[in-house]
Amino acid sequence: MRGLYLRAWRYGPETDRLVEEAQERERWSPAQWTAWREERLGFVLHRAATKVPYYRQHWRQRRLAGDRTSHEVLENWPILEKESIRANPRAFVADECNSRRMFHEHTSGTTGKSLELWWSLSTVRQWYALFEARCRLSYGVSRHDRWAILGGQLITPVQLRRPPFWVWNAALNQLYMSSYHLAPDLLPHYLDALHRYRINYIYGYPSALYELALEAIRRGRRDLKLKVAIANAEPVFGYQRQAIEEAFQCPLRETYGMAEIVAAASECEHGLLHDWPDVGHIEVLNEGGQDCDVRTGDLVSTGLLNADMPLIRYRVGDRVTLSSGDELCACGRTLPLLTSIDGRMDDVLFTSDGRRIGRLDPVFKSELPIREAQIIQETLDRVRVRYVPTGEFTADAAAALTTRMKAHLGNVRIVLEQVDEVPRTANGKFRAVICELPEATRSALTQAAA
Repeated sequence: MRGLYLRAWRYGPETDRLVEEAQERERWSPAQWTAWREERLGFVLHRAATKVPYYRQHWRQRRLAGDRTSHEVLENWPILEKESIRANPRAFVADECNSRRMFHEHTSGTTGKSLELWWSLSTVRQWYALFEARCRLSYGVSRHDRWAILGGQLITPVQLRRPPFWVWNAALNQLYMSSYHLAPDLLPHYLDALHRYRINYIYGYPSALYELALEAIRRGRRDLKLKVAIANAEPVFGYQRQAIEEAFQCPLRETYGMAEIVAAASECEHGLLHDWPDVGHIEVLNEGGQDCDVRTGDLVSTGLLNADMPLIRYRVGDRVTLSSGDELCACGRTLPLLTSIDGRMDDVLFTSDGRRIGRLDPVFKSELPIREAQIIQETLDRVRVRYVPTGEFTADAAAALTTRMKAHLGNVRIVLEQVDEVPRTANGKFRAVICELPEATRSALTQAAA
């Protein structure tokens, strides 16, 4: 019944048309994109300032204070933080919208703090049409294929150790597999289920896909050939991609998105990440929090798809690296390119000289006998590495890991902690890097570097 409910919201008689329109926009010229974005952005800003209680009050207060700047200019809007939405989420829903007739979304996020969001039927169907066009059809599959998802919802209580740890959702042709039971001794059951349900493609956290892939390789399973593996919600590391593609004998494609629907991206067949400009207008803030001509920084985006709960200049909480803007992709799409999505802003380590260290996956290249690892900066001069070793892990491997960490971070104390499994967040996500430095310390280091 839940599957039928979701299908009714996501797909309707207009879906095929919306998919075709999304595909057509992928070939637009820069001039077409500029004209479309300016018109859509103007509509969203005016609607937010006049029809959305939170923003209407904001601009009223500015006017009373003598501020006459225009709400039609994006740069005049303040940065929106998540806490403002959490404090009063209904204040972001437009006046004429009845939230009881909208799709109500809860998202816990990486930190476990929930957000309440509302989407109209039109927004939901446009979003899933975009996903169909740019994630499924471009990868040679469709919503009609049999697929599996590794998600963060429990199917059975955690303490139960007997399958099934999944449920077949016939309405969406979907095998929903819980990531909470991906223990080493239970992985073979997941592999058997993929084969038994004749799955054509799989979608999930790259860390979960990687665990399945390692078990398939270890057991020599060659009966799990898929059309594509689609990764979401976490950055994809090189060692994960290599194992997943080997195990499932198909390409791994990275995607990016969030329940707030303010930004999205997907990897094309040539291995490049394309931004979806019809979802949101993105900006990148530098380390000092300024909107400057920088390529790597904190992602701030204005949602263009959901005008019924518009989020203006919303700080997403992730860091991205933009392309130079001059590259043309061999796939023929004119969608803007992103060099990388580097994960959460919190997932950045700091050095005593003020450097910010993002991706550290080069430390864990394939020759290190480690299944997975998590790096935690506890203090400015102490970093803990939780790691799950393979049977070949030795003292020499530990020394090599320590040396590699110091090569990236400098003269810091590296504490190695062997664990059976790296803990996941409240919604089952894997965080490869965690910074526990106080906010005041991080701010001081950032300002000193600037």
